[in-house]
Amino acid sequence: MKQLAAIIAIALVALAWSSMYRVSQTELALKFRFGEIVEKDIQPGLHFKLPVVNKIRTFDKRILTLDAEPERFLTSEKKDVIVDSFVKWRISDPSAFYIATHGDEFSARQRLSQIIKDGLRAEFAKRTLREVVTDQRGEIMTILRKSADKNTDELGISIVDVRVKRIDLPEEVSESVFQRMRAERSRVANELRAEGREQSERIRAEAEKKRTVILAEAYRDAQGFRGEGDAKATSIYAEAFSDDPEFYSFSRSLEAYRKTFKDRSDLFVLDPNSDFFDYFNEGAGEFKSGAGKN
Repeated sequence: MKQLAAIIAIALVALAWSSMYRVSQTELALKFRFGEIVEKDIQPGLHFKLPVVNKIRTFDKRILTLDAEPERFLTSEKKDVIVDSFVKWRISDPSAFYIATHGDEFSARQRLSQIIKDGLRAEFAKRTLREVVTDQRGEIMTILRKSADKNTDELGISIVDVRVKRIDLPEEVSESVFQRMRAERSRVANELRAEGREQSERIRAEAEKKRTVILAEAYRDAQGFRGEGDAKATSIYAEAFSDDPEFYSFSRSLEAYRKTFKDRSDLFVLDPNSDFFDYFNEGAGEFKSGAGKN
């Protein structure tokens, strides 16, 4: 009897245990009866079910990430771009999700990935390379999120966000773009250098012109001052020498002696009685006579 009671107790515990199930805060749950969904809005907590008759299936309620493989798309200019994107999504209707994918998250990811690819292809085909890279990138993401959210209603999932991580050009296209950019920058640099040389020549010519004018004016003024000075000097000399012609002749002779004998290596062969030495001789005689008087 004791063994039978123990067996019955164990069976009752096992039955009670199999009749309970728990749904956490991060899960969504479906209750099945012989494969048919009978309850889907099950709140988190401890619940009961009929063993064998009922089956419970749980799904992740949290936001999930689909990190898609980089894909190649064409812009409106028929230029290839390689786009790396990701999608944030969550299961919003577990019943629809189970019916559409049999509860297979991998199948849901594949279908969602195809929806995003189709959306990216359609949006990139409407825009130029510049628009998809800079001008309209945010607009594309908004359109994609709304479109994908609408197309995934039947899957029982909702789109939280769609983002493009990176947009690259294929290697062969990148090289040609870089070559064009390099050529364009080189052209701009050459234009700037040419403009700089032109301005430099213009400034140099203007400065040279001003320099020539300043020197000419200075030379003109100097010549005028020199002429006025020479005229005044000549007038003064003329007045001085007209008062004493003998002193004028004596001064001119001294100037001639100074210019003639300014270098000790100069050698002249002249007659001592020539007119050139008149004041030498006269000066010597006067010096001697003056010395005798003293």
